[in-house]
Amino acid sequence: MSEKGLDNTKVIGDQLAENINKIKGLDGKNILIFGSPAASHSLLSQGLIDEFWLFVNPVLLGNGIPLYKGVTETTKLKLVETKTFSCGVIALHYETDH
Repeated sequence: MSEKGLDNTKVIGDQLAENINKIKGLDGKNILIFGSPAASHSLLSQGLIDEFWLFVNPVLLGNGIPLYKGVTETTKLKLVETKTFSCGVIALHYETDH
């Protein structure tokens, strides 16, 4: 499954749950999304996210795009692992409880 010039990449424009569940059923590794709040919001609202990797950066910002804007239901998370990098970044790995 790939788009022109992008190995192991599938662009999904509609029928999000159906397409994601089809990909989840295939052999292979995890589906990853980096830095896309809009895509994350859509996937989270449909219960399609199994894990979160959150990176805490040692920078304070006055504003930005909220990671969970518009999320109306509670999603319980289980902390699986943490990792601290020498630059001060902390990675938090969570699994969803669904």
